[in-house]
Amino acid sequence: MNVAALLSEGNALAGGKPALVHGSSVQNYPELVRRVGRLAAGLRGLGLRRGDRVLLLTPNRTELVEALWACFHGGFVAVPVNWHLHQDEVSYIARHSGASVALLSDETAVATEGLADWVTVVRVGRADESTAGLDFEAVLADEPEPIAETSPDEPAWLFYTSGTTGRPKGATLTHGNLVAMATAYHEDLDEVAEDSVYLHAAPLTHGSGLYLLPSMARGATQVIAPGTSFVAADFVELLARHRVTHAAFLAPTMLKRVVEQARGRELPDLRSIVVGGAALYRQDLRTASEVFGEIVIQMYGQGEAPMTITVMPAKEALAHPGSCGRPFRSVEVRIADSAGEELPEGTEGEVLVRGDVVMSGYWDNPEATAATLAGGWLHTGDIGRLDGGYLLLTDRAKDVIITGGSNVYPREVEEVLLTHPAVREVAVVGVPDPEWGESIRAFVVAEPGGDADASDIIQHCRTRLASFKKPRDIVFVTELPKNATGKVLKRELRLRTP
Repeated sequence: MNVAALLSEGNALAGGKPALVHGSSVQNYPELVRRVGRLAAGLRGLGLRRGDRVLLLTPNRTELVEALWACFHGGFVAVPVNWHLHQDEVSYIARHSGASVALLSDETAVATEGLADWVTVVRVGRADESTAGLDFEAVLADEPEPIAETSPDEPAWLFYTSGTTGRPKGATLTHGNLVAMATAYHEDLDEVAEDSVYLHAAPLTHGSGLYLLPSMARGATQVIAPGTSFVAADFVELLARHRVTHAAFLAPTMLKRVVEQARGRELPDLRSIVVGGAALYRQDLRTASEVFGEIVIQMYGQGEAPMTITVMPAKEALAHPGSCGRPFRSVEVRIADSAGEELPEGTEGEVLVRGDVVMSGYWDNPEATAATLAGGWLHTGDIGRLDGGYLLLTDRAKDVIITGGSNVYPREVEEVLLTHPAVREVAVVGVPDPEWGESIRAFVVAEPGGDADASDIIQHCRTRLASFKKPRDIVFVTELPKNATGKVLKRELRLRTP
């Protein structure tokens, strides 16, 4: 089983229609399939063997899609990384995954400085006139190679997600996991008709990229939004211009902006908008339904169970406000106590998940794997309850902050804050934000006699973390609330107003 077979299936169905559209560039399915095979052969020519890892660090573009499929095709392991991450974070992921090749662009070329000597850099674009790295086009072999034979349990995609220790963990998604995810999409999430056109504006290194698999397996055209930042007005124009049928994946904050721009517009071809990455506010769902009709599909998943835990069909969403839907039919969901024992319906507990979509484990992290997959169930760290088979998430056991659809773990930010000379103690929490879902607030106890300045502390974080992880505001306090054992009571901090 090789997940790359999905692209071959799509090619057989597509009949030569466009596969990728990016600005003025259009590539049909036969062209894409041939380039994917040539790139896989070229990577092998660089010395890669089956199972070797390839770091993918570029904004959305056609070469990123080609490289993702080429990794699967050749039996290599794709390591797609959010290109907004700080250089130090990228360096850690590259070393931890043991990447042999890194695909970089003009926007991410600086990451070359943090890569190990053994990493071969492949570059797309040369606007910076740098001579470092091999040209992408030069890597392509003259002839494509056949799809590698792989087993279902071989790694295909390392999905790096932040951990509570401040170091990201690589969820190992196998060929079997990805095929199961694509199958679940077809069965329960969305129909991919022969005339389907998908629009991608969210990072293809994450959820939107995962949805390439089920949609391209049916020969759908993929439109990649140009540019390196999300502009809602441009997104709406692309919906109309390309007669888009499916908005592949939007975070709630992205959907809210699109709704504002789409008021009064006629978009008769649009059939579905998939929303995930954070909870969708009830009012935002109602407003979106007023503008687009009942076409907003909500899903709940994690990197450890890619995009495939529960789904809320568009026609059912307004009848179950606050819920993230029912489990996919191929997935089991239970609510459990701290010992892993199942709790009755209506009782809050940790959300556990089991099924073929669940990762095989964390890359080179047996301790975290054993804890997270204890008893054969994925322990999500999310707290929720089941109500008539529908899942409602009520809290997050690991204090993860979800801002703009991206996960931020407080300890990672706290460790950076504590390196500032004016910071003595700190606690980071997420607070409600109508635009981003949550924003990051840091409560700081300053060093006695120190020169603590909020803007300086935020700038300190900006130079050491991805921009979306820095605190939006700093609240100075004389002490942090703690229990008898000295643990900071973050629940109390969330209730405070600055």
